[in-house]
Amino acid sequence: MFRSRAKEEKAPATKAAVTDSKQPRDPQAPKGRPTPKRSEARTQRRSVANTPTTRKEAAKRQREERRQALERQRQALASGDERYLPARDKGPVRRFARDWVDSRFNVAEFFLPLAVVILVLSVVRVGAIQSLALLLWLIVIVLIVLDAAVSGFRLKKRLAERFPAENTRGAVAYALMRSLQMRRMRLPKPRVKRGERP
Repeated sequence: MFRSRAKEEKAPATKAAVTDSKQPRDPQAPKGRPTPKRSEARTQRRSVANTPTTRKEAAKRQREERRQALERQRQALASGDERYLPARDKGPVRRFARDWVDSRFNVAEFFLPLAVVILVLSVVRVGAIQSLALLLWLIVIVLIVLDAAVSGFRLKKRLAERFPAENTRGAVAYALMRSLQMRRMRLPKPRVKRGERP
């Protein structure tokens, strides 16, 4: 009897709003966001379910993921699988540089065996043999520098012909570093035989 009319008018409106929210939404009405793809929804559910609760768990999971990534990378280096190779070895330019080096003989790859022979000769207490060892050191170093210069020039030219639109920066240095390693110790493993055109 003494209630205000404003309160009576507000009460039914709030009840109506509550009942409206319980009604099912029209399927044709927009919901304000795109429906996620099934794969996205699945990964979201997994990430929520697998979220670590403590810092210790998070660190353990991070170590495990890093270990798995390194294992995949090691296997990729042995098999040549492009997907898991390190960033320095990825791409068609680097693959071509590797194949180009692997398809030819390089003086630098014989440096270690030659170095052992020269060291043995330099240990001998004969003056003529020690002089010969010193001369051999000089010859080997000059041959390596000349071979690297010629190889770098030729590879740069081939890369410019083969990949005119791509960035070939660093590929020559990458190839020269590979040429310093003995063939059987190179990673990723050589895919081409000597004399085979890459």
